[in-house]
Amino acid sequence: MNQDILFADIQTWDAKRQAVSFPAQQAGALIDCWVSLGWLQQRTAGTLVNEADILSAFIHLRFDLEDLAEEKIEDEDFEPDGSVVIG
Repeated sequence: MNQDILFADIQTWDAKRQAVSFPAQQAGALIDCWVSLGWLQQRTAGTLVNEADILSAFIHLRFDLEDLAEEKIEDEDFEPDGSVVIG
């Protein structure tokens, strides 16, 4: 794991965006990372309908998500708003 990129143990469900947000920090800069509900449902092979189940799925997949987000940050694969999106 690259120690230059740190992930806080924080995750927030955004119903409007239908995605979970989790922050990363690189060289003091905060980077919003997002994973879509669809991506989580594909990886859990289930329908996630409430916030508790969605966040539980995220927590279960956290290390894989952090690895994917780290790759995107290192590759500078950012969205126009500076965020990183998985799925």
